[in-house]
Amino acid sequence: MLIVASGVFAQTPQGQKVTKTMKGSELSQYIRENELEGKTVTITYTIVPNGKHNGHEYVNLGLSVKWATCNVGATTAEGYGDYYAWGETDTKRTYDFDTYKWCKGDWNAITKYCTDSEYGTVDNKKTLSTTDDVAHVKWGGNWRMPTRAELDELRTKCEWTWTTKNGVRGYRVTGPNGNTIFLPAAGYRLRSVELYGAGETGCYWSSSLYESNQNVAISLTVYSHGVRCDGSTNIRYNGESVRPVCP
Repeated sequence: MLIVASGVFAQTPQGQKVTKTMKGSELSQYIRENELEGKTVTITYTIVPNGKHNGHEYVNLGLSVKWATCNVGATTAEGYGDYYAWGETDTKRTYDFDTYKWCKGDWNAITKYCTDSEYGTVDNKKTLSTTDDVAHVKWGGNWRMPTRAELDELRTKCEWTWTTKNGVRGYRVTGPNGNTIFLPAAGYRLRSVELYGAGETGCYWSSSLYESNQNVAISLTVYSHGVRCDGSTNIRYNGESVRPVCP
C-alpha cells in the first residue's frame, strides 16, 4: 500500500507544490530529514487498500490481523460511520441503561456478559459472540470486532500521527511495514443521540469485557494528545465506533 502525498513544503521555491509517492513511514522520515518538523506543512494523502474480504477493503499493517479501511456504516476512511452500544447490532435513538439490550435498566442488572454477581446474572462470558458482534453481523465473512489484545497491538506497535483527512481530524496509523489506516475522531453518542467530542476524540469498541467493572467494556480511545486502550469510562450502553478486523 502506498500513500500519495502532496503539499506545500517550507523549503520549496515560492511555496512550490510537490507530489511524492511514499509509504507512511517514509513520509515521516521525509519530514524529519528535510527539517520540516515544527513548520507549516500541508499534506494530503490517499490510503490504498491491500485487498478485499467479503466486499470490504482492508489494509495489512504488518500486525496479527488485517484492519478495515473504514468504520462500520461508513464508506470512506474519514467517514464517522454508525454508533453502537457494546454487544448490540442496531443503531437507536437513545443510549442508556434503559435501552441497553443486555441489561434490565440498571448497572447491577446485567443479563449477559457477566462474571460477577454484583453486576447481574453470571454467565462467565467475557468476549462477544458472533451474533452480538456488529462487525460480523453487518459485514459477514470473517470480519469481526478486534479483541483487547489486537487493539493494544495497534496502539503499541504502530506510529500515531494526529492529522486531518479531507477536513476530518483523527489519526494516521502507520504499521511496522509502513502501511497506513486513518481513524477519525468520530466522538460518541450518549443518551438522546447527542454526539459528543466529534473532531476531538474517538472511541472504538473491542469485543472484550472489562472484568474489573462489568458495566463497561474495553475500548480504544483517541485524543489529539494521546491514545489509550482500557475500559475506565466506556460504559457498555455508549454509542461508539467499530473498526472491523479480519484474519
